[in-house]
Amino acid sequence: MGPMGRLDVDAVEVKIETKVLRRVVPYIRPYTGHLLVGLVFMFLVTGTGLVAPYLEAIVIDRYILNQVGLTESARLAGITRIALIYIALFVGGWVFSYWQTFFVSWAGQNLIFTLRQKMFTHLHKLSFSFYDNLEAGRIMSRLTNDVNSLNELVTSGILNVINDVVTLLGIVVILVRLDWRLSLFTFTTFPLLWMVATRFRGKMQRAYHDVRRKAATVNASLQESISGVRVTQSFVREERNAQHFDATNMDNLQANMQAAQINSAFIPLVEIVSTLGVCIVIWYGGILIQGGALTIGIVYAFLRYVSRFFMPIRDLSQVYNVWQSATVSIDRIFELLDMEPSVKDSPQAVDLPPVVGHVRFSDVTFGYKPDLPVLHNVNIDIPPGRTVAVVGATGAGKSSLINLLCRFYDPQNGRITLDGYDLRDVTQNSLHRQIGLVLQDTFLFSGTVGENIRYGKPNATESEVIAAAQAVNAHEFISKLPQGYDTPVNERGTRLSVGQRQLIAFARALLANPRVLILDEATSSVDAYTEALVQKALVTLLNGRTSFIIAHRLSTLRQVDYIIALDEGRVAEQGTPEELLRLEHGIYRTLYETQMKH
Repeated sequence: MGPMGRLDVDAVEVKIETKVLRRVVPYIRPYTGHLLVGLVFMFLVTGTGLVAPYLEAIVIDRYILNQVGLTESARLAGITRIALIYIALFVGGWVFSYWQTFFVSWAGQNLIFTLRQKMFTHLHKLSFSFYDNLEAGRIMSRLTNDVNSLNELVTSGILNVINDVVTLLGIVVILVRLDWRLSLFTFTTFPLLWMVATRFRGKMQRAYHDVRRKAATVNASLQESISGVRVTQSFVREERNAQHFDATNMDNLQANMQAAQINSAFIPLVEIVSTLGVCIVIWYGGILIQGGALTIGIVYAFLRYVSRFFMPIRDLSQVYNVWQSATVSIDRIFELLDMEPSVKDSPQAVDLPPVVGHVRFSDVTFGYKPDLPVLHNVNIDIPPGRTVAVVGATGAGKSSLINLLCRFYDPQNGRITLDGYDLRDVTQNSLHRQIGLVLQDTFLFSGTVGENIRYGKPNATESEVIAAAQAVNAHEFISKLPQGYDTPVNERGTRLSVGQRQLIAFARALLANPRVLILDEATSSVDAYTEALVQKALVTLLNGRTSFIIAHRLSTLRQVDYIIALDEGRVAEQGTPEELLRLEHGIYRTLYETQMKH
């Protein structure tokens, strides 16, 4: 172990970085051909650059200073020949650089495409519990900032490291061949350079890890503020929210400035070592020139090569920053990809065949945290085709009941069956194809009205879309829109009224034709006129299906033939509306009498 355990810590960091980077290899492997071609062109670019100082030394020693035995025309011809070679090298370097950039960028962009596509697909497989615990902005940060950081590592970092190493080795070989004595003196600066690089390594790693973490926090804050801007303005919270964002943004600024400060301290130290190397060349090279052991052209080439030698060192510091940033990003990317859904199909899961809609809850206990149940020993048996209302106070467990029926979560105890099939024994896709869900806060996607209606049945014909809209009384208002069914709606459909969005959601559910339909407070935010339209739509929508309606407003339960009343996560009452109204001090009767008074 080194002083203060430093060597052990470095070894652990290297091991962690190697393990993390190894995860990327399978994603890079399909593009290795393009990267290798880019690498070849990079070697050609490096080679053309390394030849230039040597040509300059030849011109100085052979055609400018040493004029013995050369005619004027011979000297001019030699200088011209070297100049033409110099131009050819410059043009060749430009062409090689172009193709290097093309092939490397192609590989990098395709890597981004593949990785983002995989992350997007994986996000849609994760359970609701994942989204309960992570803000959308932090998720977005992993798909954008972190993936871009990985692309920077592949397109700039790795190849630049190889390029810089090749350049350094090439310069070392050339210096030794030019003069081994002057080379040895120049190389005395290497231990000092190594000490500087090692000193800053750990600091850079910690700084860039903090930068990524703070950037994710800023993204999360931005996403939340943009999504909730209407609420912010309605409660006059602009100033308070700005203050909160200022604090978050300031943390991000300080993290970036800390990283910049470390980087700013490192580069001047490299410059100092570089200047020391140049001074050694001038001093000892001058001595060798005075003794006739070395020519001015060789010393000039030495100065050019030594100056260029420290340029890759400075570049390596920047690449190291990219490396550290990318390592953190890769860790965050694969942390996401490694997350397993808490609800997933069992290896023996089968596709659920077409069902009639017999739903049963048997001794079901559930909590979002296993030690804090929100539903207790729930027993419900709903025959096919029945329309069921789920009522109860806020927090009674109504939405949790529906979440379990959709299998967004699994119960800790008990079982839920549909036509006798345990929901855990069937594939989620086959289950969700037979369950329709209409929420209180209707979500419409960017696109047209028609595209939103056929969201659950993408291959539906135009006549089927119109028929579904007519059945739920949505066709009339849609026809009056500027472009009818082709009218674009922005995200969440904010250009439409709440009632219009709700009717479109009904049409979407009807077109998907589920056997089990769930309306979660789907009529709570509409006006009286729209509610009348909704009631007519419900007659069509509920016909022939097993339906569950969660509602606080009992006026929306006219189509209901069975009621389940929940109280603190327990089924307190269940039966027909008439049966529950006869229960003195019953939950449903109390709700009914309270609302009828108003």
